[in-house]
Amino acid sequence: MVNDRLRDRFRSDSDIDALPPRSLIKIINIPASAPVSPWWLISRRMIYALALIFVSSAVVYIDRDGYTGVVTFLDAVYYSAVSLSTTGYGDITPVTQSARLVNILVITPMRVIFLILLVGTTLSVLTEESRKTLQIRRWRRHMRNHTVVIGYGTKGRAATTALLADGVPSSQIVVVDSDPEALTHASSRGLVTVQGQATRSDVLKLAGVTRARAVVVAPNQDDTAVLITLSVREIAASATIVASVRESENSHLLRQSGADSVVVSSETAGRMLGLATVSPSVTGMMEDLLSPDEGFSVAERVVGEDEVGGNPRNLEDIVLGVVRSGVLYRVDSSEAETVEPGDRLLYIRRITGGPDTN
Repeated sequence: MVNDRLRDRFRSDSDIDALPPRSLIKIINIPASAPVSPWWLISRRMIYALALIFVSSAVVYIDRDGYTGVVTFLDAVYYSAVSLSTTGYGDITPVTQSARLVNILVITPMRVIFLILLVGTTLSVLTEESRKTLQIRRWRRHMRNHTVVIGYGTKGRAATTALLADGVPSSQIVVVDSDPEALTHASSRGLVTVQGQATRSDVLKLAGVTRARAVVVAPNQDDTAVLITLSVREIAASATIVASVRESENSHLLRQSGADSVVVSSETAGRMLGLATVSPSVTGMMEDLLSPDEGFSVAERVVGEDEVGGNPRNLEDIVLGVVRSGVLYRVDSSEAETVEPGDRLLYIRRITGGPDTN
């Protein structure tokens, strides 16, 4: 009943996901590649234009008997430059049927392309919207097995920082938020952003939740987190959902809504504060373990072939637990006495300047 009331509270009749890509330009933002120097763009267009003139000159020179006034290759170059630039002095003209056919099928299309190159800068501005439309359509078609971070506040930013530091490409992270400033910050880090209320299933579909590998639910309010988790689980049955709540009494609602893992932010902060009063050094080590881009870090890897059959406590890495068939066993439990094929090891990794490749 609680879940139904929450769903009705945030339900929307409009379906953004059904809009055409052109209408999504202000909703979905895909970071562009590094800007290209304008001098390079001009030089590249000049090279293309010269190439067109050369090809046209070669075609005209090969069929020079079909033109009046074409004797040398320079004459052919002169005719091509005058013709492609639409100057058209008229001192050289095609007179045979074959030469005129070549002008229709070859020279005229080249003239159009040549003009496009000359006004390429203006056309680039005019076609920017079309470029973004094609980019959005291509992204929605090919995005698979990515991670969606819902909510780009303090928790969402920390989650994306951990993902990036752990080797996840920025192109494989999609941020959903309704705050334009937060999305601008996410875009500056190379992340794809979707603007909208994540409590709406159509916004979640825009972010590709139905094809996502994992979804991080990190809004500011617990009731919103419950509704988002419900909506995500409804449209993405196989995605791994990691959710955050402020109060521990709401964690069971998230699990009932479909969250695979729940992090209670208030209790975690409270424990850290308690540890800091008793043993500040322990707090420093815990913060180090939770920072994947420096010092030590808790990581997970597949067990090696030479490690199968051994005791995880005797391995070179400091192993904390064994994940088998999706279940975590502590290293001191009876189930984790022997490493089996397909197991994954939860261990302490030493950061040496780059992400782990295991």
